[in-house]
Amino acid sequence: MGVGIGGTNANVPRGLVGYIGYYLRQILSILVFHNPVSLEEPMNRGGSWAGDIRDARHAKQLRAAVEALSEAAKQWNSDALYLLGQMNFYGNWSHPRNYQTAFEMYKKLADKNGNATAQHMVGFMYATGFGGAVERNQGQALLYHTFAGLNGDIRSEMTVAFRHHTGIGAPRNCDSAAFHYKRVADKAMEYWRSGPPGGRYTVRHSYRLADDEGGVYGEGASYISSGINKPKGKAQADSAEELDDILEYWDLMARKGNLVATFTLGKMYYDGSRHMPRNLAKARAYFMSVVNKYWTANGKVIPGAPQGAEKWAAQAAGQLGKMYLRGDGVPQNFGTAIMWFERGVVRGDYYSQNGLGFMYLHGYGKPVDIKKAAEYFDAAASQDFAPAQVNLGKILLDEGAYADAIKYFELAARHGNVESYYYLAEIYNSGKGRERSCGMATAYYKIVAERIETIHSPFEWANKAYAEGDIESALVGYMMAAEQGYESAQQNVAYILDDQRSRLPLLNLVNLIKSKTGAKFRNRELALIYWTRSAKQANIDSLVKMGDYYLAGIGTEPDSEKAAACYQAASEFQQSAQALWNLGWMHENGIGVEQDFHLAKRFYDQALETNPEAYLPVTLSLLKLRVRSFWNTLTGGGINDIGAGEPEAKKPWSFREFLQKWNAEVDAANAAAAAAQAEYEAGEAADAGVDENGRVGDIDGGGAVGYDEDVDEDLLESVVIVVLATAVVLLLLYRQQRVQQQQQQQQQQQQQQQQQQQQQQQQQQQGQGGGAQGGGDGARFQGGGWPAPGDVMFGAPQLP
Repeated sequence: MGVGIGGTNANVPRGLVGYIGYYLRQILSILVFHNPVSLEEPMNRGGSWAGDIRDARHAKQLRAAVEALSEAAKQWNSDALYLLGQMNFYGNWSHPRNYQTAFEMYKKLADKNGNATAQHMVGFMYATGFGGAVERNQGQALLYHTFAGLNGDIRSEMTVAFRHHTGIGAPRNCDSAAFHYKRVADKAMEYWRSGPPGGRYTVRHSYRLADDEGGVYGEGASYISSGINKPKGKAQADSAEELDDILEYWDLMARKGNLVATFTLGKMYYDGSRHMPRNLAKARAYFMSVVNKYWTANGKVIPGAPQGAEKWAAQAAGQLGKMYLRGDGVPQNFGTAIMWFERGVVRGDYYSQNGLGFMYLHGYGKPVDIKKAAEYFDAAASQDFAPAQVNLGKILLDEGAYADAIKYFELAARHGNVESYYYLAEIYNSGKGRERSCGMATAYYKIVAERIETIHSPFEWANKAYAEGDIESALVGYMMAAEQGYESAQQNVAYILDDQRSRLPLLNLVNLIKSKTGAKFRNRELALIYWTRSAKQANIDSLVKMGDYYLAGIGTEPDSEKAAACYQAASEFQQSAQALWNLGWMHENGIGVEQDFHLAKRFYDQALETNPEAYLPVTLSLLKLRVRSFWNTLTGGGINDIGAGEPEAKKPWSFREFLQKWNAEVDAANAAAAAAQAEYEAGEAADAGVDENGRVGDIDGGGAVGYDEDVDEDLLESVVIVVLATAVVLLLLYRQQRVQQQQQQQQQQQQQQQQQQQQQQQQQQQGQGGGAQGGGDGARFQGGGWPAPGDVMFGAPQLP
């Protein structure tokens, strides 16, 4: 008889069933001892039996537990199959990873018992070929994921929905995609609504790894960090270090009594962020600090309150009311919530208006009054507050006012409100109030499903593993999320597998193929697959990367035409400077497109216009391009040179050129009219029997018939038009001459007035000089005898 995991022979029951049960209890005790958060993620990973385990006793227990589980698995014990699959796949409890064994355990469990988790894992490994355990087979992947989804596995439901949505492993089927996405969205909203009033607090973990480094191509070169997307400032913290600096600054301002800083700190601690966990106690303290600057304990306004305190105190009151309504960091108390909301409502705070309306709607501390609730919601919605717009939309929807309800849901959707997306998806899917649109319904359901990450997303533990340097575990999590349809996860997988900046040694990637060459190729192939899937979900940098892979033949055969198509799509509306530069280079060298120096320069110029930081590479490229274009001109090459095909700039016509052009056109019109008249007269003469000498013959045996010449009406109209146009031109010329004459006369008059003024000034100066010598009236006369011309005394009899 064997020895038990930590006991004596007396502790080991007899018989096969007793033996299996005993060791299962022991392995469960180990699991409890290690207190794993979830079996669906890596726990206590390690690469050897004893190297990473300090406790030798635990190593011995683990070995014995695995042996016991293996014996139980041979008897098709479901729990043993499941635990062995998890341990071999995730490397939990320091067990070495073995993807082949994990696949065998999962497949046995899935085929024998229909276990949803096992079906999901088998589908995942068929879809990705992860670990080299099985060749990729998209048909088998869809089959197992479909069974898992129908058995209630949310991850597989999302995977099946995404595959039908994009046509992976099956033709695209919008109705099937909408059906599965709706099932996930319904569960997501059920989970969200099961929380406190207003819905559960959700944390976003679906971030792109490349964004932390400025994008796939780095800061300034990637679409996400260049051109119009270039960060204008440090409005957001990109790292924990930057966030600490921001918090330190706002805290300093708050200590100086700045109400904006105090409220902002409270909001930051209440909402939380990627690098800043929520701290409800601090949030409440900051909010109370703001309201205490404006209200006394009994709600009276403090005389001499700081300027602007009314606005920030009202907003802080709305936040405090929300905390007491939900029980966030404080005991839930509807009475206290109403008190804060009513204070905020008096000052027009939209948080308070929505909160008080919500309490009237659901009867929280107030009698149910839908009319009052709608009034409060309307007041907050008019201030463009998304939750209030959704609440008002729900009331209108219950009343059958679909058009108005849709209007408010769409307004709220602009702010990313998850509940508004759900109602819009339901409306588009049912066709009530608006024509049914499967595509719109699917898109909105997908957003809702991906927003509520908690119930299915592996992002949280994948991000943690990546931060800790466990890239293999991170890759597992990101691949799972990528299969579920997360675009950010698809780029993360491609980013890790990318040859040019791979963060994982190729030989240790996932042991896809033993040979170095094979592993390297498989790495590139998977990277291209996920770049492509990310690009199809409108990621510009992934689209450019996709073009790079086709151009260089990475993970596929080289195809310069596909590469050019990718760059062209990424450069539309000048979105990616990198794509524009690539197109310029391709036109310069005639790769994938026709060689054309003129177009190459155009794309280089557009790249610089899109991203001014590309000045140096674009300048160097243009310099080389001009040299090549000059040489092409000298040697008589057949390539389209720079500037070729550009229309010549039109020189503006002078008035003489305009008249010449006009006369030429009139002459041409007259000549055409004369030719037409001559042809008409010749035809009339032939009909009348006139010979070539102008003699008129007899008709019907009669005498001579006179010929009346008809006047061509078109010619008369042309003449009239020409005469009128000439008259208009002459009138314009006459008017222009008159204006010029008047301007000349005015200028002459101004010059005469200026001369007269100068003369008067000189005369006055001279008169003042004479008066000083002779006195009397001599100051008014020139030379003491005659008055100056223009003087009132000029020409009058001289006084005695």
